[in-house]
Formats: sequence, C-alpha cells, structure tokens
Amino acid sequence: MKKALGALLLVCLSTSVLADENLVGFRASTLADAHTDRPLEMVVWYPTPTTSPPQLISDNPVFFGALAVQDAPPATGEHPLVVLSHGVWGNWGNQVWLASALAHKGYIVAAVNHPGTTSKDRSPEAAAQLWLRPADLSRAIDAVTAQPEKFGMVAQRRIAVVGHSLGGWTALEIAGARFDPDLFTQDCGAHPTLAPCAVYEKINTASSPASKTRLAADLSDKRVSAIVSLDIGLSRGMTDESLAALPVPTLVIAAGVPSEDLPARLESANLAKRLPQASTRYVEISDATHFSFMSICKPGAVALIEESSPGDGMICRDGDGARPRYVIQQQTITLITEFLAQPLATRQ
Repeated sequence: MKKALGALLLVCLSTSVLADENLVGFRASTLADAHTDRPLEMVVWYPTPTTSPPQLISDNPVFFGALAVQDAPPATGEHPLVVLSHGVWGNWGNQVWLASALAHKGYIVAAVNHPGTTSKDRSPEAAAQLWLRPADLSRAIDAVTAQPEKFGMVAQRRIAVVGHSLGGWTALEIAGARFDPDLFTQDCGAHPTLAPCAVYEKINTASSPASKTRLAADLSDKRVSAIVSLDIGLSRGMTDESLAALPVPTLVIAAGVPSEDLPARLESANLAKRLPQASTRYVEISDATHFSFMSICKPGAVALIEESSPGDGMICRDGDGARPRYVIQQQTITLITEFLAQPLATRQ
C-alpha cells in the first residue's frame, strides 16, 4: 500500500509540475538505410508552443512514462540537441525520464533503438556490428538537423550525447575514443567477472580480423561537442592515448552501490582518471545502482518481471536504504543540465 501511495504521489507531483510549464512535443519515426539494411527507430522530444492535451509516452505495466503531445509543432528559435544511447538489451524508453526533463528545459532530445542490442531486436548479426552504434547516433543527428520544421532548429555547436552502460561506450566512441579489441580481451582475462566481458563475448563482435579493424577504427562525429556517460561499460578496452586526447568536455556519472560485475572503481572511475582532467567531471552517486538510470518502476513491476524473466526484477531496485529513484534521477538531471549549460570548447 505504501508503495502504491508513493507512486501515486509521484504521478501527482509530476502532473502539477507540468501544469506550470510549457508542454513538449514528441515524434516517432523509422530512419531507412539503403546502404547497410539497418532501419533505425528514432523518437524525438522537443519544445513546443502547443496547448493541445498531452498523453503518456512509453508508459507500460512495468515503467512509468512521461507526458508529451504527439506530432506537435516545434517552438521557434534555436535549441541545443541531446542524443541518447541506451544500454545493452535496453531501448529508447529506458531514459524517457531524462528525455522529457531535458525537453522541458529547452533541449531537442533524440533517442534511438540500436539494432541487435535492444530489447526489441536481439539479432546476433546486428549485435555483432558494435561499431555501427556511433553511426546510429550520427544518423539521428542528420535526421533532426535536416528537419527543423518537425523538431525545431538545432543550435550551432551545441550537440551532446548521453549514454547509459553500453550507451556510455557509444558516447565515448562518437566523441573520439578508440577501442582496442586485443587490449579488452587481455583485460577480461584479468577481470573475468566483469559484466562487460560477458556481454562482449556473447555478441561476438570481434570474431574476424575485419570486424576487429572496424571496431578499432575512428568512429567519431565532429559535430558532437560534449558527452555524458551514465555508469559506463566496456570502457576498459579504450586506449589511454585516445582518452587522454578526447577533444570534448565529459561528465562521468557512476553508480556508487557496490557491484561485483560493474564496480565504479574499475569502470567509471577508471575512465575518468584517463580523460583530460581540465575538461572532465566525475560524480559517483552513492545510493544509485546501474539500473537507477532507467525508468521508474510501477508498484507490482518486480512480480511481473520475475514471472516472465526470473532474476531480472533487480532492474527495479536501487541501493539498500536508497533515496527514491525519482530523487536520484532529479540529481542526475541537475548534474547533466548544469554541465551542458557550461561553455563548450570548439572542436578542431
């Protein structure tokens, strides 16, 4: 009963806050790709002057969604763009809480489902093409910047990428980090219990010399001017040289609850130490787990998840004695918006 009342209070608080703010628009589309046969599901949240009634987006029996007006006209003026990248086996709905919050603060926010590594598409062939994840984000940037009549005008040199878990790896790659498959394989030999090692082995992304070469290539997009990683995975395969020379400001946020398969000291903290200190900020949220950066679970969600996928109910749990997930997420939103509001260096 207490959980149900807490959830109801959360919805009421969200509704009252939105009542005092401008609404946000929402559009969903599929980006065709004749070259790689990799159609891409993309959604975009954006500021709008509309007064039409909103509806819940990405709301389901497990997760709370967020309010938006579908296909609303965009607001005038220029707006910074943020592109979101989900974690392995996730989807664009996992960070709907962040997308909605940023759109209410004046950002255009695009998110994609990465083929092969999303809950909606686990094709082994697509999953193995890990090097196409940064290209997915570039395609989203292309689509949004080319259609200001749908999403609004993107401000010059104000494009950021935020990624959770494997999405954090994707954000680093599109910013200019370089991955060394041999280095990562060697590191997994020393740290075999790390979850990214198991994921990497399962998707078999470096199964041939050609795929290793593609994975180690420069996957950057020079339009990206800042990045944020949320409890990153797979960063231990990135080279020291490329991280030390990363040309954009970086915010690294880590889950501080102790974890055997994704400890902050071996992933996020280790990454932050190898990045340029002058342009990097590291924050560890002590009561956050890896899943605190996913949407808020509804009452009864754990039972529903466990019924269909035993053991996965953990995605609804935060640290013992932790603050409610929405409080952790409000802290995360504040960290990200303050970081993105700072003047960004122009890439060479």
